[in-house]
Amino acid sequence: MIQYENLKKVNEPFMNELKEKAAQVIEKGWYVLGEEVSSFENEFATFVGTKHCIGVANGLDAITLSLLALNLPKNSEVIVPANTYIASILSILHAGLVPVLVEPDIKTNNIDPLKIEPKITKKTSAILVVHLYGKVCDMDPILQIKEKYKLKLVEDCAQAHGATYKGKQAGTFGEAAAFSFYPTKNLGAIGDAGAVVTDSNEVKERVSMLRNYGSAKRYVNEVIGYNSRLDEIQAAFLRVKLKHLNKMNNHKKELAQIYHNELNDKFILPENNIDYDDVFHIFNIRHIERNKIRDYLLKNNIKSDIHYPLPPHKQKALLSYSNEHLPVSDEIHNTTLSLPISFSHTIAEIEKVVRVLNKY
Repeated sequence: MIQYENLKKVNEPFMNELKEKAAQVIEKGWYVLGEEVSSFENEFATFVGTKHCIGVANGLDAITLSLLALNLPKNSEVIVPANTYIASILSILHAGLVPVLVEPDIKTNNIDPLKIEPKITKKTSAILVVHLYGKVCDMDPILQIKEKYKLKLVEDCAQAHGATYKGKQAGTFGEAAAFSFYPTKNLGAIGDAGAVVTDSNEVKERVSMLRNYGSAKRYVNEVIGYNSRLDEIQAAFLRVKLKHLNKMNNHKKELAQIYHNELNDKFILPENNIDYDDVFHIFNIRHIERNKIRDYLLKNNIKSDIHYPLPPHKQKALLSYSNEHLPVSDEIHNTTLSLPISFSHTIAEIEKVVRVLNKY
């Protein structure tokens, strides 16, 4: 059976170092906001190319605290892609803001820049872009809109560790950017973890307070904060894997190239464009018979996944958006299928997936 993901196999090459790091942290006796967190923050900021990194508990908190740190007007509107994972939208709601859903581009699966401006009102305060599947959004026109309307920009980089657009890395375009290190991500922890990156000293200081009960000095609470600190042992694990992130990304790119080169034209593949260097957190194809293809793959001992089967505006949690007319988003959710593309997969396994799919 070709698994969709096997996290034990993903982490096997790093197992000895991970165990050593775990032992070091336990023996050190400092378990919250210690040297491992501060070292990871410095190393990840250097990797992304930003001045600051602030470790937090998870990706959802990373987006929420990024938005809160910008001091946006209460109940102001935030532009967000309609086909994103629901966490992006939940973060806006948790920050006391109003999500405004914008259709994606059917070719890139990312927010369509041409659809943003018609959704801007006097209440719009920010754009939350989501670099879905490991592809950075089409940022030039989005940045023009941001400047034209004097909006703030936050990036959801949960799936885009190391992805670039015209040579510029995800996480370096806005006032703040949020990363998730959920175990399945290209840079995955051994549990939940997240981070905010920014070039702004003010955003850095505010997120640092917000993650720690609103406190910059022990027992002195300046704002209403949260308990959302990157765990010391997870930071240690992330430091181990960060050294290998480029290698992991390059392996996934190699597997993606097999799909691009060898899958036949009955499947709609992710767009290839010279402006984008994708890291393929997910390799999604689209087909009108998506569910039948998934069953067919399983009968041939190949597991796949769907990211995501139900769009946010059709989730019970977001009933107020259920009447929104979002046909492009609906089409993506109804036809998308995620193929195996893990650091643990071999070239031979991906070639088998191609052979089976081409016979469908």
